[in-house]
Amino acid sequence: MVLREKLYTVEEFWVIARQPENESRRLELDEGVIVEMASSKPKNTVIAGRIIYYLNGHVIPRNLGYVTVPDGGFKLASGKARQPDAAFISKTRLPGLPDEFTLAPDLAVEVVSENEDVFKKAHEYLRAGTRIVWAVYPDEQTVYVLRLDEDGGLHSQPFPIDATLDGGEVLPDFSLPVRYIFSI
Repeated sequence: MVLREKLYTVEEFWVIARQPENESRRLELDEGVIVEMASSKPKNTVIAGRIIYYLNGHVIPRNLGYVTVPDGGFKLASGKARQPDAAFISKTRLPGLPDEFTLAPDLAVEVVSENEDVFKKAHEYLRAGTRIVWAVYPDEQTVYVLRLDEDGGLHSQPFPIDATLDGGEVLPDFSLPVRYIFSI
């Protein structure tokens, strides 16, 4: 659902998104257009919550940075702001917690809903500086780890239910059995 046909900057978008009447809405900015995201299915929110739990279990004791929840929006470009289902941003890149995230997260997690173009979002994140995107498919019980290849194309590696995710260079020593995400 498009809220208006005027093109907005990210700064204008944050003002609108934080107005009381938009408090319970999940909004993103796509090419300057404010778009309302559909409500997530219960299964998707539980999966996102599990991922946030495991990320925090690694990040907090090591004081590595910040793990955000679905309403933690990130500026990806002048006309783009996304709200991943979960994200991590390193204190190395962002030593203090700002009022707004004006840069992309190091890790973005999207629990994929029907009709969602997660590959478009992944390209946006990665081009804006995100190093890893996890595209989580609840029905397939698979997580696709997305990165940019040397030519700027999207490289996708599937991690099925019996695999273990790792944090790579973004979250050293982090590992998460995929089955933990989907054991509902």
